[in-house]
Amino acid sequence: MKKLNLIAVAFLLSASLFGQSNKEDIDLIQSIFGKEKKEVVKQYMTIPDAQSAKFWSLYDAYETERKKLGHERVKLIEDYATKYEKLDSKTATDLTTRKLAWVTKYTAFQQKYLTKFSAIIGGLQASKFIQLEDYIENCIRLSIQEEIPFIGELDKTKTPGQ
Repeated sequence: MKKLNLIAVAFLLSASLFGQSNKEDIDLIQSIFGKEKKEVVKQYMTIPDAQSAKFWSLYDAYETERKKLGHERVKLIEDYATKYEKLDSKTATDLTTRKLAWVTKYTAFQQKYLTKFSAIIGGLQASKFIQLEDYIENCIRLSIQEEIPFIGELDKTKTPGQ
């Protein structure tokens, strides 16, 4: 069952990878929060009218770049799904190294935008935005992780001769 879930998650997330839409992202966020992400941000953040246009313009640029990073994460999940059955030490290390490199890249991305948002809305509000982004990202990661089997987990469910 977990293998089917892993394949399904990789398949669903890959739809956005090929530019068809980011409907899966929207659906996932809506299932967690009951609304679209931008609405969650609008509800949580207090952006003065004087900074609103600049904030939302930067937010749109942020989302465009974040989605590109999301595509890289989807590729990692797809690679894990396709290699899971024959995962060896070298492949597992490669996938984990790529995942850690992605985390580093994502952290640098957030740092870059923290600086940009701080220039527009101040450090306190920019930090609040990053905190919200972390919360949303962690909810998405957890939702995905719940569907992905741990290394060797499916081997434990096999009966002899399978």
